[in-house]
Amino acid sequence: MSLKSFPCAGHCDPLKSQGQSRPYKSPLKNEAKMTPTKLLTAALMFGLSGFIAAPAQAELTLPPFTEGVIEPMPFAVPDFIDEGGANGLAADIARVVAADLAGTGLFIETPKDAYISRVTSFDAPISYPDWQAINTQALITGAVQAGGDRIVVKFRLFDVTTGQPQGEGLQFAGTPGSWRRMAHKVADAVYSRITGEGPYFDSRVVYVSESGPKNQRQKRLGVMDYDGANVKYLTDSSSIVLAPRFSPSGDRILFTSYASGFPAIYLMDVGSLKTRNLGEVPGTMTFAPRFSPDGNTVVFSLEKGGNSDIYSMDIGSGSMTQLTNAPSIETSPSFSPDGSKIVFESDRSGTQQIYMMGAGGGEGERISNGKGRYSTPVWSPRGDMIAFTKQNEGRFHIGAMLTDGTEERLLTASFLDEGPTWAPNGRVIMFTREGAGAGGQAGLMSVDVSGRNLKTIPTDGPASDPSWSPMLP
Repeated sequence: MSLKSFPCAGHCDPLKSQGQSRPYKSPLKNEAKMTPTKLLTAALMFGLSGFIAAPAQAELTLPPFTEGVIEPMPFAVPDFIDEGGANGLAADIARVVAADLAGTGLFIETPKDAYISRVTSFDAPISYPDWQAINTQALITGAVQAGGDRIVVKFRLFDVTTGQPQGEGLQFAGTPGSWRRMAHKVADAVYSRITGEGPYFDSRVVYVSESGPKNQRQKRLGVMDYDGANVKYLTDSSSIVLAPRFSPSGDRILFTSYASGFPAIYLMDVGSLKTRNLGEVPGTMTFAPRFSPDGNTVVFSLEKGGNSDIYSMDIGSGSMTQLTNAPSIETSPSFSPDGSKIVFESDRSGTQQIYMMGAGGGEGERISNGKGRYSTPVWSPRGDMIAFTKQNEGRFHIGAMLTDGTEERLLTASFLDEGPTWAPNGRVIMFTREGAGAGGQAGLMSVDVSGRNLKTIPTDGPASDPSWSPMLP
């Protein structure tokens, strides 16, 4: 897939920085102007170049995760124009873009039956008063060309309030089979331009797909788009699999398998599906693996004689290093994004709590301080927060705290919520929720770090143990 910017036609020169221009009105608290530097940073996160010809004047920014309710920004995505051979893909791409944006909870789509203007050509002038009249603030227009094994998608973003385009247009090219990825890329670009945050729609999630009765579940690894589409299965259900984890580059997956009769860590190449055991140690069980930020090391739990400690392994050589040495249960390690520290779970205090130690191991320092039991800590890719599972007074929660354990915030509450995983931009958390009783099914849900926008991720059956990939290349 390739992408590039293209100049606007004469009627849509890139937005100029003018003192009299009125920017988007932010529905969020503590809004701050998105500077050209912030815009360029967002662009580089896509690998895009040259799409900013002048500073866009968008003021919509996401608040700290402690902030409260927001008023979503109204936007419109008319069906993209078919400029040849696209057939139904033009409308399908527009629908995915709209679903991505509306799914964040930060935007609300203007219904099509409210439209006054109709977009009939990609280069036609925009009738801003018509869109202002129906209270639309952001307008996304696009066009699609298709022929043979190539499809080209282009789009523009317009600030309806000021009556000006936001930056230059962008163009993506790929195969017809990658049309959903191109739709996600369009939505990511719009999301980043308006919010100043990093993208996350063009990503995938590996998870455990479950089937059969609750007391005899069959489990296999599945991978899907972040929104539940494009499911592919990576393993069969001949042996139990647990806790898959993407590598930082997204090309490998760690998971725990009972293929040998005991839990052991396996490494899979996503492209070839070739899988290998990372090395069984006789008389032990290995589980809860995670990659280091450089992808060369794995941290995991090793249980022997009823006691589990945290170890690291160099993937290339297979050499192992013991990082903790305590009579308690030490598990669920997770590296900081810079690789300097590891957060983990331990019951050394008598109950499950969260501790932090240097990447080389050591005693560790407890950082969880609230009531209840804490488990499954995972560091945000932004490096600013740690997500966790909490059990207290008969309820399970997904929560987030700063890395020193302060400003704890519980984002969910239910019979059983567990196993958080971060979106690539560190703003959304996906997790497993299971219903009560014998008929209770496990499923995937997501919530943003403010506790807003709790929603179900569609899967083709019970599902658990999600792990979010990095952005796709």
